[in-house]
Formats: sequence, structure tokens, C-alpha cells
Amino acid sequence: MSAIGMTLLLVGLIGLFGVSAVRRWKLLSVGAPTWESRTDRLLDRLKAVWIFAVLQKKMHYYPLAGLAHLGIFLGFGVLLLRTVVLWGRGFDPAFNLWILGPETTLGQIYGLLKDVFALVVLAGVSVFVYYRVIRPQKRMTLSGEGLAILGIIATMMLADISYDGAALVINARYQEFCGSDALAPLCDRARVIRAPLGPSAPLAFHVLEPAGSAMSLVLAQADLGLLVPIATAGFWLHSSLVLIFLNILPYSKHFHIITSFPNIFLSDLTPQGRLRPMAPTTEQLLERVEKATEAPEPEAARIGYSKIEHLTWKDLLDLYTCTECGRCTDNCPAAKTGKKLSPKHLTLDLRGELYALQAAAAEAEQPVAGPAPLVPRVVDPDVLWACTTCRACEEQCPVGITYVDKIVQMRRNLVMMRGEFPAELQKPFEGMETNGNPWNLSRLDRASWTEGLPVKRMADHPTAPVLYWVGCAVSYDDRAKKIARATAELLLAADVDFAILAEEESCTGDPARRAGNEYLFSMLAEANAETLEGYRAQGGIRTIITTCPHCFNTLKHEYPDFGARFEVVHHTDFLLGLLAEKRLVPKADVAAKVAYHDSCYLGRYNGIYDAPRDILRAIQGVELVEVEGASRSKGLCCGAGGAQMFMEEQNSYRVNVARTRQLLETGAQTLAVACPFCMTMVTDGLKAEAKEDEVRTMDVVELLHRACAPTASLQGS
Repeated sequence: MSAIGMTLLLVGLIGLFGVSAVRRWKLLSVGAPTWESRTDRLLDRLKAVWIFAVLQKKMHYYPLAGLAHLGIFLGFGVLLLRTVVLWGRGFDPAFNLWILGPETTLGQIYGLLKDVFALVVLAGVSVFVYYRVIRPQKRMTLSGEGLAILGIIATMMLADISYDGAALVINARYQEFCGSDALAPLCDRARVIRAPLGPSAPLAFHVLEPAGSAMSLVLAQADLGLLVPIATAGFWLHSSLVLIFLNILPYSKHFHIITSFPNIFLSDLTPQGRLRPMAPTTEQLLERVEKATEAPEPEAARIGYSKIEHLTWKDLLDLYTCTECGRCTDNCPAAKTGKKLSPKHLTLDLRGELYALQAAAAEAEQPVAGPAPLVPRVVDPDVLWACTTCRACEEQCPVGITYVDKIVQMRRNLVMMRGEFPAELQKPFEGMETNGNPWNLSRLDRASWTEGLPVKRMADHPTAPVLYWVGCAVSYDDRAKKIARATAELLLAADVDFAILAEEESCTGDPARRAGNEYLFSMLAEANAETLEGYRAQGGIRTIITTCPHCFNTLKHEYPDFGARFEVVHHTDFLLGLLAEKRLVPKADVAAKVAYHDSCYLGRYNGIYDAPRDILRAIQGVELVEVEGASRSKGLCCGAGGAQMFMEEQNSYRVNVARTRQLLETGAQTLAVACPFCMTMVTDGLKAEAKEDEVRTMDVVELLHRACAPTASLQGS
């Protein structure tokens, strides 16, 4: 175990890795700066690293694969100490890190852990070989590289076990082998191998060294001429493969082993539902766009993402960190229904563009700008416009990669710089700008749903502490108006002092923002924020109730960027509070088998899963059933988010139909929702399945209204 050989190994391979790491580090500098600090809230960041990087919480969404991955990860952590010990033995054969000798309690405990985790790693490798060779998973990138890495990992474990086993046999039979001078050259090497073990010990299975001692029994009858090469090969294979593996990382998907920890630590800790604004005010945003348009090369301007260097350095770190596991695509509603979007392949395409930029820079021996634009050269426009912004991809990603923000940024560039977007969005854009709603219906009709109800307006009751933000769909859609009436009647029955904005309310701008029209969103947000702040200045509006989860998310998480900071509560949460206070008491029996559909913007965006279900459970006669394997955080999107409500889908297999089929499989007679967009999409899904006469769609608040029956106005609706 030559000290010279170990020195060359360590210096050569660690130095080579250093060169690769520096190249990858420099490539990050191509990205734009981030607006928010990525080093604040240290305890929250460390907690996230512990939960998602160490305990690997999201890996367990796929139980067997998650357990196997966790076992390999923990095994590497435990065996890293063993690697250090072996490197030390290259210089001092008796090296045991001073505290891990076989005679010490700590050394015996570590010996047990090392052997157990070596076996755990081998079991984990077997699982992934099974998933790649015997039962290939469509979601995974099934390349030879993956099998090669698994082979390296397995070889490292077997090498370590073989080294221990051969060393134990040499130690036990040393006097037998080396009692004479006949084997002197081999005995010199055998003496070095047995040096860390101390006095000779008889061969036997040891609970504290299960793998190594079991291997020693397998090799018990081997002669010294075989044992020494086995031990030597085991030593050098383990010592060198660790460093070879390290050098492979920057050029493979396994780079995430290094980048996942910082990627999670440096995550954006602002609310998940918030998109970063492009400028502090609409005026400044317009100025940026005008300057970019007038520039000699407008495609080079940082208005959204047009080139790979427009992505932030954190976005580029995301690209480094992709594991190619395919969990994102496996859960993407667009991918599930045959659209062109695959979040995994979008990430890989962008990463390929980034690495191509580095290769071009190396060839030119100086930094170069990436060719423009990304769309359609690298990313097909249909990929971007298929996204429902449901965040299923981000919920599933085990290493904290974001996708929605990148897609929206590329949409922003298409819409604001190039004027390229689906033709169906033209009318919604015009409607939001002209009449404050995407259907371009008269603003004067916004409060027509209140006819016959004593609902106050903020203009007449400016000190009302609670504002019911109705939203566009609930204000104009005939079916959704019943949700507004049910909500208002329950609030009135509970004696809540509330009012509505009526004609003063405009669309929050969510569809415009998710479609990439940041200027229109900014304009709507500023106007609405001014209205809200105006009433707060008069002593009103302490709490805002919303029916639409999209309005809820935008008002709660994005309007603070425009100075409007209010307590925003979804109507299910607010009504559940009224039930808890006994201000609402369900009395009537509503016999129904109900399947609840989770809204993406309520669930994955804001973590509200229980309130709607708790309301349903509080209603006498309701039997709540779940979609097995596709509810709560794994629920399939209805297909309306990301402005998809106003666009035609790319093929005939619609997302809403796929989701409706899942809900129907529960055998429910009533499909409950807590979002007007979901109401429309699920209702249309029932029509597509010819089930509209057998199964009904109702908002949670409508079912509660029937149970509480504050008036008779909605009975039979």
C-alpha cells in the first residue's frame, strides 16, 4: 500500500475534480442575479436541508425507490469515514483514525454500522438495477451511464467487504502462512494488511462485523497467494473508485450528489405561490420593455427569458441538480394527457444549452453569448403553452427544482417582447384591460348575482372589516353565481359584517400573469391595490375572503409586492372557523357519497387540504371518499390553471376529462370542489363522459349551505 501511489491518487484525482468544479462554478456566473437574498433565515434553510436533503422527505412519494435511495445516501455517509481510513492506510498501514481501532468500543460500533450500511447500499443498488433492467420505469432516463454508476457503487461495497474478509483470514492464519521463509514476499504484504487488526483471532461470524466476517468464512480455505491480491484489490478499488466517482459527477446526472444540498439551502423562501415581479411598478416595467424594444438587439434584453444567460444563477443551479428521475413528468397533467410538455426534458434541454455555451466558450477561449432565442430553437412553444402551472412537478421534485417560474419567464418574453401567444388569449387580455374580466363582460353586471340579497357594497359601508372578494368567474358565470349566493347567505346567517367591491373590483390579473402578460397584471394589481388601500384608510378591510383559489393566491402572496398586505382567507377556511365558533350549525341531512377534488392553487400552492374536507365531514349524511393515489398533494389538476381556462388544449385527450375519470372511479354521486374554475372543468368532464345526469358537481360551500339552510333560495339548485 504505497504512500507514493496513494499520494499520486489523491493529488491527481482530487486536482482533476477541482478543475471540473471550477469550470462548473464559473458557468453559474453566466446567470443573472436573484432579487431576494438566498442566505437569510438561516434556521429555516438548515431545516429545509435536514428535511429534504438528509431525510429526503419527497423521495418517499415512491416508497421502494425512496427507501433504496435513502439507504444508498446514508450508506455513503457512513462509509465516507471508512474511505478516509483507507486513504490514511496508504501512508500508515495501522491507521484507524486514532479512535476507530478494533479494540475500542467506538471502533466496534462503527464496524457494525459500516458493514450493515454496505449491505444496505447493495440492496439499494439491486432495487435500481431492477427498475432499470427487469422492470424499466418510463419516467427514468434509462442510459448506460446509470448502470455504470450503479456498477461503481456496488463494486466499492464489494471491494470493501472483500478487503475486510481477506484481511480477517490473513490475520487468523498468519502464523500458518508465515511460519517459514517460503512465502516471505507475500508475508511482507500480508503483514501490512493485518496491521490494523491487532492480535490474531480465530475465524468466526461476528455480529459486530457481519459482512466482513461472513466474507472471511467464504475465503477461509484460500491460500495466501489468493488472499493478498484480493485484499490489495479491495483496498485500491475502494480507495480509487470513490475519487473516480467524484470526477464523473460534474459530467453526469449524479452531479446532484454535490449540488442538491446547496440547491435546497438556497431555495426561495418566499411563498410557493408567488412569482417574482419584473419591476417594482408598472411604469418602471413599461420603461424596461420600451428600452428593450428600442435596443439594437431586442432579443438580448432581459425581459423574461430569451437566452440561457437570462436565467438566474439559481435557475442554472437547478439545471445542475436535476436527477433525471422523471417524477416531475410522471405527475405532470400535460404529460399525462399526451401534450408536448415534459418538465424533465425541458430541464434537460436547458441544461444541454447551458453546457453547449460552456463548450463554445472553451473553444473560443473567452466568454461567449448564447445564441438566441431559446424558443423555438431549444424549447418548442407548445411546451410552454401546455403548462397549467399546477406545481405537481415542483411538489414531486426531491431536490427543490422549480419549473413554473422558468416557464412563465419564457412566456413573458414571448408575450411582451415578441407578441407571440395563442390567439385564444387575445380576447381575455382585451377583456381584462377594458372591463376588468377575461370574458370582457360589462363591469356593471359584476354584482348582478346579489339580486334579492342584502349584500352591502364597500362604497356604502366603507368601514366593513371583512371584504368578500368575489372574483370574475363567480361574478359572471351563471353556474358559479350560485357559489357566491351560498357564501353570502352563510355569511349573513353567521352575522358577519362584510361587503363587496361590486363594480370597483377587477380581475386580480392571475390569468394575465401566468400567461406571461406581466404588464397587464401589473396594471390590474396596482389599480386593485389602490382601491383596497383606499378603504383601509377609511377604517375598513381587515380581512379578505375569496371564493377563487387563484384570487386567494394572488391577493395573499403577490399583491404585497404592490403594497397591499391584508389577511386573505379562502372561503372554506373562513366558513370552517364559523362552524368551530358555532355561528353556523349544520342541521339538515345531506345524504351523498362525495369525492373532493383538490384545487392546485389551494392545495399544492397554499397547503389547504383539510379545511374543505373538515367542512364536508361536519355535514350530516356526507360520506367522503378519496381518489386512491391521486388526492391531496398528488391530486391531478383540473386543467384550467396558467390561463388554460381560456385556451384550447393541444390534443383531444383533455386534462379535465382525465381528472373527472379519476373522480368517477370512486363511485361518488357528488363531486365537490372549492374553486369556480374546477367547477367548470369537472362539470365539462362529466358532460364528456355523459355522466351529467347521474353525477353532480357542487362547491363545498353549496353543500354546507344545504346543511345549514339559512334560506330557501338555493334549495334544489
